[in-house]
Amino acid sequence: MPTLILTPRYSEDSQILWRTAIGLGWEVERLVNWRLSDKLKSASEPVFYLEALMAEPIAQQLGVRLLNPSDDWLTILPEEYRKRWIYHSREEITSRSPITAFMKPPNDKSCPAAVYSAKDLPTDYSADTPVLVSEIVEWDKEFRCFILNRCLKTFSVYLREGKLQSENNFAHTEEEEFAVRNFIQALLIDNRVEIPLATVIDVGVIKGRGWAVVEQNAAWGAGLHGCNPTQVLGVIRHAIVRL
Repeated sequence: MPTLILTPRYSEDSQILWRTAIGLGWEVERLVNWRLSDKLKSASEPVFYLEALMAEPIAQQLGVRLLNPSDDWLTILPEEYRKRWIYHSREEITSRSPITAFMKPPNDKSCPAAVYSAKDLPTDYSADTPVLVSEIVEWDKEFRCFILNRCLKTFSVYLREGKLQSENNFAHTEEEEFAVRNFIQALLIDNRVEIPLATVIDVGVIKGRGWAVVEQNAAWGAGLHGCNPTQVLGVIRHAIVRL
Protein backbone atom coordinates (compact mmCIF):
# COMPACT_ATOMS: atom_id res chain seq x y z
CA MET A 1 0.00 0.00 0.00
CA PRO A 2 1.36 3.48 -0.83
CA THR A 3 2.22 5.80 2.06
CA LEU A 4 1.93 9.48 1.19
CA ILE A 5 4.59 11.47 3.07
CA LEU A 6 3.59 15.10 3.43
CA THR A 7 5.40 18.29 4.29
CA PRO A 8 4.97 19.61 7.87
CA ARG A 9 3.47 22.74 6.31
CA TYR A 10 -0.32 22.59 6.09
CA SER A 11 -0.62 23.96 2.56
CA GLU A 12 -3.86 23.81 0.61
CA ASP A 13 -2.28 21.40 -1.87
CA SER A 14 -1.03 19.03 0.82
CA GLN A 15 -4.49 19.01 2.39
CA ILE A 16 -6.10 18.20 -0.96
CA LEU A 17 -3.70 15.33 -1.53
CA TRP A 18 -4.17 14.10 2.05
CA ARG A 19 -7.94 13.84 1.58
CA THR A 20 -7.59 12.25 -1.86
CA ALA A 21 -5.06 9.67 -0.66
CA ILE A 22 -7.29 8.71 2.28
CA GLY A 23 -10.16 8.25 -0.17
CA LEU A 24 -8.00 5.89 -2.22
CA GLY A 25 -7.16 3.83 0.86
CA TRP A 26 -3.54 5.02 1.12
CA GLU A 27 -1.65 5.52 4.36
CA VAL A 28 -0.78 9.19 5.01
CA GLU A 29 1.95 10.51 7.30
CA ARG A 30 2.69 14.20 7.84
CA LEU A 31 6.26 14.88 8.92
CA VAL A 32 6.96 16.93 12.03
CA ASN A 33 10.75 17.15 11.56
CA TRP A 34 13.63 15.73 9.53
CA ARG A 35 13.84 12.50 11.51
CA LEU A 36 11.70 9.62 10.23
CA SER A 37 9.81 7.25 12.52
CA ASP A 38 10.55 3.54 12.36
CA LYS A 39 7.10 3.10 10.80
CA LEU A 40 7.95 5.40 7.91
CA LYS A 41 11.37 3.85 7.42
CA SER A 42 9.66 0.50 6.87
CA ALA A 43 6.97 1.80 4.50
CA SER A 44 6.75 -0.52 1.52
CA GLU A 45 5.89 2.21 -1.00
CA PRO A 46 6.68 5.76 0.12
CA VAL A 47 5.24 8.58 -1.99
CA PHE A 48 6.68 12.07 -1.57
CA TYR A 49 4.97 15.45 -1.56
CA LEU A 50 7.60 17.67 0.02
CA GLU A 51 9.54 20.92 -0.34
CA ALA A 52 12.91 20.53 -2.07
CA LEU A 53 15.02 21.30 1.02
CA MET A 54 13.30 18.54 3.00
CA ALA A 55 12.89 15.98 0.22
CA GLU A 56 16.58 15.16 -0.30
CA PRO A 57 17.45 14.24 3.33
CA ILE A 58 14.22 12.25 3.62
CA ALA A 59 15.08 10.41 0.40
CA GLN A 60 18.52 9.55 1.79
CA GLN A 61 17.00 8.09 4.94
CA LEU A 62 14.66 5.92 2.86
CA GLY A 63 17.29 4.86 0.34
CA VAL A 64 15.45 6.30 -2.66
CA ARG A 65 16.36 8.71 -5.46
CA LEU A 66 14.26 11.70 -6.43
CA LEU A 67 13.35 12.09 -10.08
CA ASN A 68 14.42 15.58 -11.18
CA PRO A 69 14.81 17.21 -14.58
CA SER A 70 18.42 17.77 -15.60
CA ASP A 71 19.74 21.27 -14.87
CA ASP A 72 20.30 21.98 -18.57
CA TRP A 73 17.05 20.46 -19.85
CA LEU A 74 15.63 23.75 -21.13
CA THR A 75 18.85 24.79 -22.84
CA ILE A 76 19.06 21.60 -24.91
CA LEU A 77 15.35 21.49 -25.71
CA PRO A 78 14.80 21.91 -29.47
CA GLU A 79 14.20 25.55 -30.33
CA GLU A 80 10.68 24.93 -31.64
CA TYR A 81 9.64 24.09 -28.07
CA ARG A 82 11.58 26.94 -26.39
CA LYS A 83 11.06 29.86 -28.76
CA ARG A 84 13.63 31.94 -26.82
CA TRP A 85 17.35 31.80 -26.05
CA ILE A 86 18.40 30.22 -22.76
CA TYR A 87 21.87 29.75 -21.24
CA HIS A 88 22.77 27.42 -18.39
CA SER A 89 25.42 29.34 -16.48
CA ARG A 90 26.22 32.81 -15.19
CA GLU A 91 29.50 32.79 -17.13
CA GLU A 92 27.67 32.36 -20.43
CA ILE A 93 25.68 35.53 -19.90
CA THR A 94 28.32 37.71 -18.24
CA SER A 95 30.88 36.84 -20.90
CA ARG A 96 28.64 38.47 -23.49
CA SER A 97 27.85 42.15 -23.81
CA PRO A 98 25.88 43.40 -20.78
CA ILE A 99 22.19 42.70 -21.25
CA THR A 100 19.13 42.26 -19.09
CA ALA A 101 17.76 38.73 -18.74
CA PHE A 102 15.49 36.50 -16.68
CA MET A 103 17.41 34.29 -14.25
CA LYS A 104 16.42 31.40 -11.98
CA PRO A 105 17.98 28.27 -10.44
CA PRO A 106 17.12 25.19 -12.53
CA ASN A 107 15.57 23.02 -9.81
CA ASP A 108 15.42 24.89 -6.51
CA LYS A 109 14.69 28.25 -4.91
CA SER A 110 18.24 29.14 -3.85
CA CYS A 111 17.83 32.63 -5.27
CA PRO A 112 14.77 34.56 -6.46
CA ALA A 113 13.66 34.04 -10.04
CA ALA A 114 13.67 37.54 -11.50
CA VAL A 115 14.91 39.88 -14.22
CA TYR A 116 18.51 41.02 -13.71
CA SER A 117 21.10 42.94 -15.68
CA ALA A 118 24.37 41.05 -16.15
CA LYS A 119 26.20 43.25 -13.64
CA ASP A 120 23.44 42.85 -11.04
CA LEU A 121 23.26 39.04 -10.91
CA PRO A 122 23.13 37.80 -7.30
CA THR A 123 26.56 37.23 -5.79
CA ASP A 124 25.58 35.74 -2.43
CA TYR A 125 26.02 32.15 -3.59
CA SER A 126 28.78 30.20 -5.34
CA ALA A 127 29.72 31.43 -8.81
CA ASP A 128 29.56 27.85 -10.12
CA THR A 129 25.98 27.35 -8.91
CA PRO A 130 23.88 26.34 -11.94
CA VAL A 131 21.53 29.05 -13.17
CA LEU A 132 19.22 29.43 -16.13
CA VAL A 133 19.51 32.78 -17.85
CA SER A 134 16.96 33.43 -20.56
CA GLU A 135 15.60 35.98 -22.96
CA ILE A 136 12.82 38.10 -21.48
CA VAL A 137 9.49 37.18 -23.05
CA GLU A 138 5.88 37.96 -22.21
CA TRP A 139 3.63 34.99 -21.47
CA ASP A 140 -0.04 35.28 -22.36
CA LYS A 141 -1.06 32.17 -20.39
CA GLU A 142 0.64 29.21 -18.72
CA PHE A 143 -0.51 25.65 -18.06
CA ARG A 144 0.73 23.02 -15.59
CA CYS A 145 0.94 19.48 -16.98
CA PHE A 146 1.51 16.36 -14.88
CA ILE A 147 3.24 13.71 -16.99
CA LEU A 148 3.64 9.95 -16.42
CA ASN A 149 5.52 7.72 -18.84
CA ARG A 150 5.36 10.44 -21.52
CA CYS A 151 1.57 10.69 -21.20
CA LEU A 152 -0.39 13.76 -20.08
CA LYS A 153 -2.43 12.82 -17.00
CA THR A 154 -3.91 16.14 -15.87
CA PHE A 155 -3.39 19.84 -16.59
CA SER A 156 -4.68 23.27 -15.62
CA VAL A 157 -4.23 26.89 -16.61
CA TYR A 158 -2.50 28.56 -13.66
CA LEU A 159 -1.58 32.00 -15.02
CA ARG A 160 -3.17 34.47 -17.42
CA GLU A 161 -1.33 37.72 -18.06
CA GLY A 162 0.76 36.84 -15.00
CA LYS A 163 -2.27 36.51 -12.70
CA LEU A 164 -2.88 33.30 -10.76
CA GLN A 165 -6.15 31.71 -11.84
CA SER A 166 -7.35 30.36 -8.48
CA GLU A 167 -10.17 32.91 -8.30
CA ASN A 168 -11.38 31.63 -11.68
CA ASN A 169 -11.15 27.99 -10.53
CA PHE A 170 -8.36 27.45 -13.07
CA ALA A 171 -11.00 27.27 -15.81
CA HIS A 172 -10.00 26.87 -19.45
CA THR A 173 -11.88 26.68 -22.76
CA GLU A 174 -12.29 23.70 -25.07
CA GLU A 175 -10.11 25.48 -27.63
CA GLU A 176 -7.36 25.90 -25.03
CA GLU A 177 -7.58 22.24 -24.05
CA PHE A 178 -7.19 21.19 -27.67
CA ALA A 179 -4.18 23.50 -28.09
CA VAL A 180 -2.49 22.33 -24.88
CA ARG A 181 -2.96 18.66 -25.72
CA ASN A 182 -1.74 19.18 -29.27
CA PHE A 183 1.44 20.99 -28.19
CA ILE A 184 2.32 18.73 -25.26
CA GLN A 185 1.70 15.60 -27.33
CA ALA A 186 4.17 16.78 -29.97
CA LEU A 187 6.74 17.29 -27.21
CA LEU A 188 6.08 13.93 -25.54
CA ILE A 189 6.42 11.85 -28.71
CA ASP A 190 9.62 13.62 -29.79
CA ASN A 191 12.46 11.19 -29.09
CA ARG A 192 14.95 14.07 -29.04
CA VAL A 193 13.42 15.23 -25.74
CA GLU A 194 14.49 13.44 -22.56
CA ILE A 195 11.67 13.25 -20.01
CA PRO A 196 11.72 11.52 -16.58
CA LEU A 197 9.15 8.80 -15.92
CA ALA A 198 7.13 11.14 -13.67
CA THR A 199 7.43 14.91 -13.98
CA VAL A 200 5.67 18.25 -14.43
CA ILE A 201 6.07 20.33 -17.58
CA ASP A 202 4.71 23.86 -17.73
CA VAL A 203 3.76 25.16 -21.16
CA GLY A 204 2.21 28.36 -22.38
CA VAL A 205 1.82 30.96 -25.07
CA ILE A 206 4.52 33.58 -25.62
CA LYS A 207 3.01 36.74 -27.02
CA GLY A 208 3.93 37.09 -30.68
CA ARG A 209 5.61 33.66 -30.82
CA GLY A 210 3.07 31.00 -29.87
CA TRP A 211 3.20 27.85 -27.77
CA ALA A 212 6.40 27.05 -25.86
CA VAL A 213 7.70 25.20 -22.82
CA VAL A 214 7.98 27.37 -19.72
CA GLU A 215 9.99 24.90 -17.61
CA GLN A 216 10.09 21.41 -16.18
CA ASN A 217 9.62 20.73 -12.45
CA ALA A 218 9.94 17.73 -10.15
CA ALA A 219 6.50 16.18 -9.71
CA TRP A 220 7.02 15.35 -6.02
CA GLY A 221 6.99 19.04 -5.04
CA ALA A 222 4.96 20.81 -7.73
CA GLY A 223 1.88 22.87 -6.91
CA LEU A 224 -1.44 21.45 -8.06
CA HIS A 225 -2.97 24.66 -9.44
CA GLY A 226 -6.33 22.98 -9.89
CA CYS A 227 -5.05 19.75 -11.46
CA ASN A 228 -6.98 16.55 -10.71
CA PRO A 229 -5.57 15.32 -7.37
CA THR A 230 -6.23 11.63 -8.07
CA GLN A 231 -4.23 11.89 -11.29
CA VAL A 232 -1.52 13.88 -9.50
CA LEU A 233 -1.12 11.10 -6.92
CA GLY A 234 -0.82 8.61 -9.77
CA VAL A 235 2.09 10.66 -11.15
CA ILE A 236 3.96 11.42 -7.92
CA ARG A 237 3.67 7.75 -6.93
CA HIS A 238 6.38 7.18 -9.56
CA ALA A 239 8.50 10.28 -8.85
CA ILE A 240 11.08 8.43 -6.72
CA VAL A 241 12.98 5.20 -7.36
CA ARG A 242 14.60 2.79 -4.93
CA LEU A 243 18.38 2.55 -5.07
